[in-house]
Amino acid sequence: QVQMEESGGGSVQGGGSLRLSCAISGYLVSSYSLGWFRQAPGKEREGVATIDRVGRTRYLDSVKGRFTISRDNAKSTLYLQMNSLKPEDTAMYYCAADKFALGLAPREYKYWGQGTQVTVSS
Repeated sequence: QVQMEESGGGSVQGGGSLRLSCAISGYLVSSYSLGWFRQAPGKEREGVATIDRVGRTRYLDSVKGRFTISRDNAKSTLYLQMNSLKPEDTAMYYCAADKFALGLAPREYKYWGQGTQVTVSS
């Protein structure tokens, strides 16, 4: 059974940093594309950053230069380093995985965690 569990969310002031982690179990992590997604109240879920099996990354335009996605296959863990946080980054953040996903569209991803809340105050 595939399991994904996020951690590292919290409340921070604008300009601050957080590092999200996603612990993954139940499958060979190295063979999957992984991603971070977020959903704010009243808004659709959107792709924030993804990383494929060979390490190629994609980012939502609004987070480029501020967020960095990385993966440690040996530890079966996905990370999202978030710097220069803004109030508009406030959302529930989810990690996800899929064997065939190529981009930022949530519909491409089959396996999901339960989410971790990130709140950025101005």
